[in-house]
Amino acid sequence: MPDSNELSPRENQIAESYAAGCSYQKIASDLHIAPSTVRTHLATIYRKLEVSSKVELANRLGGSSLAPQDEVDHAAIISELALSLEEALSREKALTEVLRIIGASHGDLNLVMPAILRYALDLCDAEFGILFEYRDNKRYCASFTLGIPQAFQSWLDDNGTFAVSDQTGLGRMTTLREVINIIDVKSEAIYRTDDPLRFATADLGGARSFAAIPMVAADRLIGAFTIYRQSVRPFSDDALRLAQIFAAQSVIALENARLLGGARP
Repeated sequence: MPDSNELSPRENQIAESYAAGCSYQKIASDLHIAPSTVRTHLATIYRKLEVSSKVELANRLGGSSLAPQDEVDHAAIISELALSLEEALSREKALTEVLRIIGASHGDLNLVMPAILRYALDLCDAEFGILFEYRDNKRYCASFTLGIPQAFQSWLDDNGTFAVSDQTGLGRMTTLREVINIIDVKSEAIYRTDDPLRFATADLGGARSFAAIPMVAADRLIGAFTIYRQSVRPFSDDALRLAQIFAAQSVIALENARLLGGARP
């Protein structure tokens, strides 16, 4: 019967944190690795210990044994399916919780937006996120941020409402009204110009992969929901679909706040 001694020291760290209820994002932050690396380790941990849930993992780490499995040769498949199911349940729980927060917030965006960004960063495997509110004439203001490096935050604070050029991710999103997914912000020609937003994003924020999702209400652009990774790891279609859901929830929150008279000026 396999036991936790089969795990490497790093796998033990991750297994114990995950069994204790920590998210991929929290484990990644504590261990200074990417959330996707946490998932890869967990798949190996599930396979090694022949467990198929977080509860079974906690029991195994606590010394409990499991009933013999008849098809241990399928351990790799089981571990992958188990993690996928747990991730699906986490997504459903997060989306339900955000809607609950929106309903109970009475239009207070300071309660809603940090929660939306927190869940988005966790589930979309991103390091930081920004909710930009659209003003007019391709001008934006960073209304809410989470996990953003201080240098980039200071730049946004100093610039307030600023215009974006057509070549930036925000500029393209504004024109096309569609999701913009940039593989590497430093590989595009605009990075070799003096564009201030691209400089701030890449050099002050340390961003490499980036996605911008338009926030639209009644055919009116009201903002951009943006997520960033600080390594070149393009966002998958699944991650982008999740980000679009969180962007839609942000629209609901903003419109709800305006209806209740609680929107920020």
